[in-house]
Amino acid sequence: MTSLSELRVGDRAKILDFGDGASSYRRKLLSMGIVPGVEINIARVAPMGDPVEIRLRGYSMSLRKDEAASLRVEKLA
Repeated sequence: MTSLSELRVGDRAKILDFGDGASSYRRKLLSMGIVPGVEINIARVAPMGDPVEIRLRGYSMSLRKDEAASLRVEKLA
């Protein structure tokens, strides 16, 4: 298990769980479709590493580096 912030552009991963983040942040992610079991692709990372653009369920979204660090993922081949 690794965090989303450790992945590189082009990597695929499956969301496993949320870290110890606030419950309001967890609800925000759930409402945007980031739920355990969903597959994501790392589309882009800004030059300084913040934010990270991910693609899931047919759309793209950006997450701050600290937000991405709270998501636990399993890297897929």
